[in-house]
Amino acid sequence: MTTVAESGTDAERPGAAGRGAADDERLRRWRMVLGADSAESTGCTLTGRDAAMDGALNALYGGGGRPGSRGGSERSAGLGASAPSVARWLGDIRTYFPSSVVQVMQRDAIDRLGLSALLLEPEMLEAVEADVHLVGTLLSLNKAMPETTKETARAVVRKVVDDLENRLATRTRATLTGALDRSAKINRPRHHDIDWDRTIRANLKNYLLLPGGAGAGTVVPERLIGYGRAAHAVKKDVILCIDQSGSMAASVVYASVFGAVLASMRTLRTRLVVFDTAVVDLTEQLDDPVDVLFGTQLGGGTDINRALAYCQSQITRPADTVVVLISDLYEGGIRDEMLKRVAAMKASGVQFVTLLALSDEGAPAYDREHAAALGALGAPAFACTPDLFPEVMAAALEKRPLPIPDKETHQ
Repeated sequence: MTTVAESGTDAERPGAAGRGAADDERLRRWRMVLGADSAESTGCTLTGRDAAMDGALNALYGGGGRPGSRGGSERSAGLGASAPSVARWLGDIRTYFPSSVVQVMQRDAIDRLGLSALLLEPEMLEAVEADVHLVGTLLSLNKAMPETTKETARAVVRKVVDDLENRLATRTRATLTGALDRSAKINRPRHHDIDWDRTIRANLKNYLLLPGGAGAGTVVPERLIGYGRAAHAVKKDVILCIDQSGSMAASVVYASVFGAVLASMRTLRTRLVVFDTAVVDLTEQLDDPVDVLFGTQLGGGTDINRALAYCQSQITRPADTVVVLISDLYEGGIRDEMLKRVAAMKASGVQFVTLLALSDEGAPAYDREHAAALGALGAPAFACTPDLFPEVMAAALEKRPLPIPDKETHQ
């Protein structure tokens, strides 16, 4: 008969006798979910890889939310404010967790433990998993970043931007090229460029009955309507007007990438404007979204009215212009003037789009009163994911209803 001391198995835990493998696995999972404080109540002792994963989680979530804090638990190791310990922890979580989880844990570490200052060290930047949120944090630290770190920071930002551009560019160009082609109707199209639906509707008055056809007839197309495919002249103007307040960090990153993609299309003339209480035109840097991002300054106030006044001054072809305002609409400027500008632009023929966010972060916080006022002007405000943005732009270019995703997140 094997004794407890000889086996060294789970039999030494309280209540282990009579438990099956399924029960042990269930307890192990609950122990991992609940953390170190549940060790006694679950009677489960972690070993090996499980113990290492639990230690990495406990270092972040077991403390009291400050560097070095142990909270109410003696088992909470914490990350402290030590760069070496954080570097080791970053290596651990990349070993034990998938990339999507690593990004969430990094974000929580920066928010909960105040580790932003450590990101100013090149060694830290080389150890982190780069994502959109990390780029936002780096941009907010841009002015405080020492010269020794800036090159590493640019490399991190470059990696994220390149990944986003590779993922988004092809579909965006294809979608918008189709929209531009459809919006450029021509009356002498080649056969394969004929828009048959519009051509038939335009020639229904020329319907003729065929002799001996028992009521059968045909449409005589006096006027053909087709798509313009080959023109390389600028067909539409796009102005991206981006709020660079701190809450809009992810939107700034995505908008900069999309701005570069739009600027690469010869049939679009793209302008990119960022603003807080001041307005900065970054159009000249659109060939490199990394330069655009480092030209922004996250944080500060918001003056949407001033930004729209500048955008309005840049419009030369209202009927062929799309203005995209990306902002949570917390206006620090003159509200009534802002609304008047939007109304004036729409009255002149401008297609005006308001995005409360351009990110994957879900429903954003925003000023509902301002969103409702814009909706009343025929410019509904809604949150947009990066995957939906090409469809939104295509609809705006074609002057058709926007594909608003969720009626509860816009006015």
